[in-house]
Amino acid sequence: MDRSSHPRSRRLAPVVAVAAAAALTLAGCSSSSGGKKSEEGAAGASAGKATTPRMTVALVTHQAPGDTFWDTVRKGAEAAAAKDNIKLVYSADPNAGTQANLVQNAIDQKVDGIAVTLAKPDALKGVIGKAEKSGIPVVGLNSGLSDWKNLNLLEFFGQDESVAGEAFGKKLNEVGAKKVLCVMQEQGNVGLTQRCDGVAKTFDGKVDPQNVNGTDMPSVKSTITAKLKQDPSIDYVVTLGAPFALTAVQSVADADSKAKIATFDLNKDLIKAIKVGSIQFAVDQQPYLQGYLAVDGLWLYKNNGNYSGGGEQPVLTGPAFVDKSNVDKIGEFAAKGTR
Repeated sequence: MDRSSHPRSRRLAPVVAVAAAAALTLAGCSSSSGGKKSEEGAAGASAGKATTPRMTVALVTHQAPGDTFWDTVRKGAEAAAAKDNIKLVYSADPNAGTQANLVQNAIDQKVDGIAVTLAKPDALKGVIGKAEKSGIPVVGLNSGLSDWKNLNLLEFFGQDESVAGEAFGKKLNEVGAKKVLCVMQEQGNVGLTQRCDGVAKTFDGKVDPQNVNGTDMPSVKSTITAKLKQDPSIDYVVTLGAPFALTAVQSVADADSKAKIATFDLNKDLIKAIKVGSIQFAVDQQPYLQGYLAVDGLWLYKNNGNYSGGGEQPVLTGPAFVDKSNVDKIGEFAAKGTR
């Protein structure tokens, strides 16, 4: 992409992407069919599918094996791809160097757009620059909110992890927590660090950070168990992903601890745990929406020159708390794998 034509250089005003999408997608029905009949037909129909030329979009994340969070991101991306007549190519690796190689593979395949997570932005800076020089628009999602503009990305969709962490810390104050174990499953991941730092900023008690190997769940379990046995004053375990919260439930039992558990992120099993009270609450960043908006954003840019936030502001998808007060409603969507 020629730098002079990039929205980060031109500083154009934001545009309304939804209206553009409506204008560019297939309408699907005519008013000549009659009021009641048309409404009944539309109720069972899809929103329509784009008739624009076929695109290929690469979604490259830092997903670790077994982390079900990314299944939801991918479902959102697939839904947008199906609507927008896009071939979606998904690849992932938690190793930043390997993730950069996956982005390079997408460039070599001459894709029409790339959506990428920036858990370790410095490692991806060079290859993102290569994509830009090749004329391939790149958007960010999930991780890297503090770095996307510096890397000259088109737009960003995700949660401000510092804001989410600070909200989490305030919630811990409300429930009377005194000492928190903050479990980080991937050392060096900037988003996870921001979460724990945000908790520490607003939490009135003490935060004890604990790194674990998120790709080895038995090790995660034993590490949390040992920490709880060593320090019985820990009254809350805070995990940064749903699978680790569910593992922490086992650790609390094994340690014969009275600590409660709260977490960032959701999946359908975590919904069940909130319902029965083994997990107190979770922060939802809406991963389905992140995947959907990232792919849809590339389609809108390609076909109508739109970019959400005008190239200046991210599109925030969280944070929102899920607890017993609203878990039943959210659970309806989580059961479908979309929350």
